[in-house]
Order: sequence, then structure tokens, then C-alpha cells
Amino acid sequence: MADSDPTLADRLVAAGRPDPIEGRHVNMPIELGSTRVFDTLGAFEAARAARLQSGTAYYGRYGNAASFKLESALVELEQAAGVTLTSSGVSAITSALLALLEPGQHLLIADNVYGNSRAFADSVLRRMQVEVEYVDVQNLADLALRFKANTAAILFEAPGSGTFEVPDIPAVAALASKNGVTSILDGTWASPVFCQPLTHGVDVLLYSGSKHIVGHSDAMLGIIASADGNLHERIRRCVFALGDKVGGQEVMLALRGLRTLALRMREVDRNGRCVAEWLAEQPVVAQVLHPAFDSCPGHAAWQRDFSGAAGLFGVVFHASTAGAVVRFVDALTHFGIGVSWGGYESLVLPVEPVRTARPWHAPGPLLRFNVGLDNPDTLINDLRDALPLLTSEGAQLHEQPD
Repeated sequence: MADSDPTLADRLVAAGRPDPIEGRHVNMPIELGSTRVFDTLGAFEAARAARLQSGTAYYGRYGNAASFKLESALVELEQAAGVTLTSSGVSAITSALLALLEPGQHLLIADNVYGNSRAFADSVLRRMQVEVEYVDVQNLADLALRFKANTAAILFEAPGSGTFEVPDIPAVAALASKNGVTSILDGTWASPVFCQPLTHGVDVLLYSGSKHIVGHSDAMLGIIASADGNLHERIRRCVFALGDKVGGQEVMLALRGLRTLALRMREVDRNGRCVAEWLAEQPVVAQVLHPAFDSCPGHAAWQRDFSGAAGLFGVVFHASTAGAVVRFVDALTHFGIGVSWGGYESLVLPVEPVRTARPWHAPGPLLRFNVGLDNPDTLINDLRDALPLLTSEGAQLHEQPD
């Protein structure tokens, strides 16, 4: 698979590097510190007045040279007006929503959003008297009817969490714009290598940098990119008011992760499709929910708007018992069991989708797989050994004494 942007690899290597000086290091150093001192009161007051601007050295909570470099690199990759870093992907979601919503306003949320997005909306936002409504963003005709006079924002994902439906990003963004509504997209799955949603009309893009950007499951990071300077300032002001701050080591790990991002994304795309294609041929599998497969809802939108796929996908199995699912998952030796994804390791996790606008129906259990940088043949052999445990016959064989 070729990159849609032939300059991407060059920019990933060059963006956010130290300013050119003779004998410079190739990487930004970890910068630790809180208080910054100034020689004159005038210089201090000038820095305080400009403290919201990326690049202004004022106080450690507002950023440092390395975090400013990371922000500038992401601005370039996402073609954004501005980027603000947060301490986690969840904090990116919650900060953006808090910045853009007020009591009495109406928020549309895609029914297939990340569970923590739903939890925040149902608890904190409802308590703030924000009207929350879940919608099926795959149904554009119905979605068009859901906008109201007090609708302020729409939050959706590409693809949806767990079930991997791919929305028509430009169409949803256009509907929002037509109604004077801010569109907010969680684009964690694709990374800037495979999709740049701001170029498709989205107003605010947020994602967990803990996943693909860092790439090694060793740092927490959230990213909010805005297409408009006013939105960027509004969000940045809210993030700083909340006191959120990304650590120096996390910034360094994210800058390091950028250098290999394109290579890793190409590899997990290849590995993921290989494993998913093998699973699709197995009799115990009812459906593979992978955006690159034409059986996945929104596949045509994925083909048009994305240049590749992450290694994260869902698999619906035919009817099986809860005990059989446990035996199957426990029998896997090369798939770890855990939340998160986007690192080098492969993971598996049973998923029970929570849906409000359109109930989730499936013939059997749904499991989410993250295929990392393992040899796909090794992963396939692991699955081949464990899959019989999902059937009643295989479970009985497993339970028989030697």
C-alpha cells in the first residue's frame, strides 16, 4: 500500500525537531521544570499576556520547547489552525466538550462512541443541563432531522468503537456546518497517516496519542486539533483553566513515535488485514467488522476518505456460551488481554456494545482484536489452536480428562 501523500515520511522525520544549530542533537531533550524566571517585569507581563499561544515560555503548565515542537508537528500533519495537548485521550474528549458546550444547549452524539465519551455525557454533561441525544450517524437522512435550534455540537468517531462502522465524514461535517453546529471527531483509529479529518470539513479533531502516536504502550497523551483559530483558542483556554498538563517524558515519547509512525501504520495495516482475512474464512466466524472489508458498514466511505487501516477490528462469532468465550480468550498465548490498543503488542477483548439509537444485534459474541507488529502467521496459528474452544464440541473435548 502506497501513502497517498508521498511527502509524509519526510515530514514525519523532520517535523518537531530541534532548531538548526551546529552540533545539535537529533531529538528534543526531556524538559522538566515549573517556574520560569524573567529579568524584567515587562518581559514577565508580556509572557503572561501571550501564555495561551503555543511557543510562549511563561510557566511550566503552559508548555515548554519540546511540547511546542510536538504541537507544531501535529499542526502540520493535520493541517490544523492549532493543536493543544492533554494528559490523556479521555481528557482531550472531556476538555473539548466542556469548552464548546453550555447549559441549555443540545449535543448530538454518535451511538457508537467510545464508552468513556458516553459516560462523560451521561454524567457530567447532563448534570450541567446539557441535553444529550444519541444518533445513528450512518443514517444521514435521519441525522439531518436531529439538529435543533439549540444544538451546539456533534461528536462522532471514525470508525465507531467496537463495531467499526465508518461514517461519511464530509457529509456529517457538512450537515453540522449547515446547521451552525461544531463537528467534533474522534479520529484515533486512523492516525494522521491514514486520514486527516480536518481536510474533510471537521471542525475539531481529537484523539488519544497514547495509541498510534506514542506507539509503544508506555505513555498517556491526548491531542485536540482545531480547524479554526477561534475554536483552538477557546479549547486551549479551557484546557489550561482545568489545569491539565502532559508530562515531559510523554512529549518526548510522542516525538519519538512520530518518526516511525508511517512505517508502523503500514505494518499493522498489513498484519491486521492478513489476520482478519484468515478469520473471515473460519466456520465459527459470522462477520468480520473491519473497515477495509466490503461487509463492514461504511466501507465505501472508508475507501474514499482513508488511505489505510489500523490493526484494530471486531469479529462476531456464531452463537457460543460465555464460558466458551472465556476459554477461548484464556487459551490465546500471543494476544494479551487488556484495554487500549495501537501499540506494538497484539490484544483481544470481548466487547458488549451499548447502544441507544439503534440496538446492537449479533448472532453471537463480539471480540475486538488489535493486531500489532507480531508475525501474522504466529497470530493465526494461535487463533487456530484456540478457536475450537468456541464450539460446544471443542469445549467438551477441552474439558475431558486425559
